[in-house]
Amino acid sequence: MPEDWDDLFAVASDPLIWEQHPESDRYKEDVFKIFFREALESGGAFVIIDKKSQQIIGSTRFYGYDPEKSEIEIGWTFLARKYWGGRYNREMKRLMLTHAFKFVERVVFFVGAKNFRSQKAMEKLNGCTETIRPLST
Repeated sequence: MPEDWDDLFAVASDPLIWEQHPESDRYKEDVFKIFFREALESGGAFVIIDKKSQQIIGSTRFYGYDPEKSEIEIGWTFLARKYWGGRYNREMKRLMLTHAFKFVERVVFFVGAKNFRSQKAMEKLNGCTETIRPLST
């Protein structure tokens, strides 16, 4: 929602969140505005809210739905550093996977080759690496 901009950018403006990401300058306001606009346009974006504090702590989304392949992608996820390594990402992804598999046979995650944190998160979900390819620029 547009009204989530301030709180979401407050989280996203931390450069360390993006340091291993292929688009490592996403902490900059002009770059994040594009990300935010595309998230709204996607129709599949969510803000992540900490239940206890009721604060926005990140975002994720479904995208790339392909009914012919019975496939959807999950990604564009980021969390405030305070929430790294705990249960938040794992629980969120498990909820998303459970929901997705009600409608598709395959769920895809695209993870940057140098994004070791996200690779480790995928391992915790028992995800497998199917192919490695460079991102086009």
